Amino acid sequence: MSFLITCPECGERSVYEFRFGGEVLQRPKPGAPAEDWFRYSYVRGNEMGVQTEWWYHRLGCCRWLQALRDTKTNHVVRAYFPGEPQNGEPQDKENEPFGHRKG
Repeated sequence: MSFLITCPECGERSVYEFRFGGEVLQRPKPGAPAEDWFRYSYVRGNEMGVQTEWWYHRLGCCRWLQALRDTKTNHVVRAYFPGEPQNGEPQDKENEPFGHRKG
């Protein structure tokens, strides 16, 4: 099923311009037990309803963004770049997708 994502930089685009990066998860602290790293790497909630996900705009601005998407309807509630203020609150940059951290 096709749907649209509104990239904060490029505007409304087809989902086919993006690559899905998975659910946004809390990254374990350095030195966390192996079980925490296992859950972070392999266990997903995959729940029906609105969840926060990573998307890479591969055919546009080539930036990672987070989107709130209803997994039942594929309706994207909103999309934003991590670390940029949302409703006056800065986002936590610690939770970047595995293997995609800058710097």
